[in-house]
Amino acid sequence: MWQDAFSKYTGVACDPEAENREEKYNLNSLEGLRLFLDHVHIKNCLLRPYFEQKKEYPLVDSRELLPSFEVDLYEYKKLPGFSMVALERPLNYFQEIFQFDILHNPRLLDQAATPDACPLFESIRRANIETFESRLPKRSHKDFQEEYDDIDISDIDNYEKIIPYLLEIERAHVMARDNSGKFYLSGVFGSFPSDLDTELKRFGIQIGKFKPGDNLLYEYNRLFVYNYLMELHGFPIVSERRTSSALFARRLFRMGEKFMVRVLGQSDRTITSLFSHHNAKHYPRVEKIALVQVSPENKETIAELKKGGFFVDEKRLVVILKVKYRQHKFNLENVREDRALSVYRQEVIHPLTGEFSTSFNVIKDPSSMTLLLNDIVRGEYNGSIVYKRNEIIEDTETHEKRLKFLFAWLSKHQRRIIGYSDEFYSGVVKVMDSYLLAPDNYDPFNELSDIYQEVWSKYSYIQQARKLKTLEDLKERKYRGKTISYLEMLKLMIGILNDLKFEIVNYFDRLVETTLKIGDRVLNDSYLRKKYVLKHDEELTEYGMKIKKLYGRLVVILDEFRSIRKSRSLYEDGTSISGLV
Repeated sequence: MWQDAFSKYTGVACDPEAENREEKYNLNSLEGLRLFLDHVHIKNCLLRPYFEQKKEYPLVDSRELLPSFEVDLYEYKKLPGFSMVALERPLNYFQEIFQFDILHNPRLLDQAATPDACPLFESIRRANIETFESRLPKRSHKDFQEEYDDIDISDIDNYEKIIPYLLEIERAHVMARDNSGKFYLSGVFGSFPSDLDTELKRFGIQIGKFKPGDNLLYEYNRLFVYNYLMELHGFPIVSERRTSSALFARRLFRMGEKFMVRVLGQSDRTITSLFSHHNAKHYPRVEKIALVQVSPENKETIAELKKGGFFVDEKRLVVILKVKYRQHKFNLENVREDRALSVYRQEVIHPLTGEFSTSFNVIKDPSSMTLLLNDIVRGEYNGSIVYKRNEIIEDTETHEKRLKFLFAWLSKHQRRIIGYSDEFYSGVVKVMDSYLLAPDNYDPFNELSDIYQEVWSKYSYIQQARKLKTLEDLKERKYRGKTISYLEMLKLMIGILNDLKFEIVNYFDRLVETTLKIGDRVLNDSYLRKKYVLKHDEELTEYGMKIKKLYGRLVVILDEFRSIRKSRSLYEDGTSISGLV
């Protein structure tokens, strides 16, 4: 049961220094506090509601922990939610940049066993109780007074006892260090500042997606920038609680604070932590913890998890999963330019000992992704997915539902399909073509032409982007993990560009723009130009002449791409003008 969670934790498994101290957790450091709060929050905010609601508890699909994150359309009112901030320093109440009700730590004044007993201890403790109680719903006052009227609620050792009541207070709670260096509960009812408009516009200008005063560019790129900014901090475009937590963490990070912001949403059922780290140069670190169901197809992983005792619920294959993410700076030349975040580590946490294992691939298994895709096109998949942010598709019984599911699935996994191995991609192509090009499906697809075209457009984008990913590697003279010669690089680039030229019947301006930038980067390669292109023919060897000719062909192909882009732009401008007329 949930009460037994982490009951066998000794401290050594997660913190080697625990052997040298009496306490299990080092509550004088942010790292130690984070581990302590991991266990308390998992136990009380994930495991407790799971065991109390069991059949009704909405487990997190492993897909939901993979960027890009999906919008949550349901809010589970019965589940707990909270936000909090921990600062690795004493508070400076007037100078803090957010509003909260302060609690004081009377522990340092408690000298009850000595002749110097301080009369302030009891009055401070009572003042904390009154402040806390004033922010509780009225229905909880009586129970709270009966249970906690005689304890020091600011003491970190009492945090787990009062957490059911903290979850009833709508706004954030605050932790900071006292004068001895130990963390304590230092505030409740905190409001995190969220200057979303300024942050969004500043970030958009910084990455070149906005220009001051350009309304059309702002309108065109606003959602992209908004999504990218939120994903950098571990969220899709979401509710105020999570948005303000993300932007507050961003602000604290810029100020150079040592901190942790943590939030649990009632819709995402996931504990998200954003915190400073000595290796984090540009953005706060992001981690997520959730109760996840392991895919039944993942037989080997299930056997190993069972052997290690990692299951919370063996029948439903439920584990406690922590996912750590790596952020990516925006790069306009990257074909996956919308990739703000990627998974770099998964930890399955043992529910009793607190030990964790990084050897299990719970959420990024390519084979299970291909099997799932196969189930979707066959109409055998019974899971749910969000289509275009506003519709939940619950099954794949009809062609309409399958096409909508496919569109959402391809949108979700677009970056992974672009970046994964050729073997994985060939499996995706095989499944997609068997469905989208099947003669038996022509009639139903004609009736669903709009949705079918959406899916086909998304599929075409991925096909073209895969080729651009190869071009990105070739630009650095890399091909399938090996360094190649300039001659080989130019040959391969020309072959891919010739193929792409005929594929851009399905035209994507962003991909064509990226293609031109990659091509221009190669054409402007200083070594290539100095060694081969700018030399007279009689100065070149046979090998050098081949390179010079291929360079000339590359120039011609890129000019053709520029012509296509220009004519397309003129056509779209003409269409928009005729539409206005």
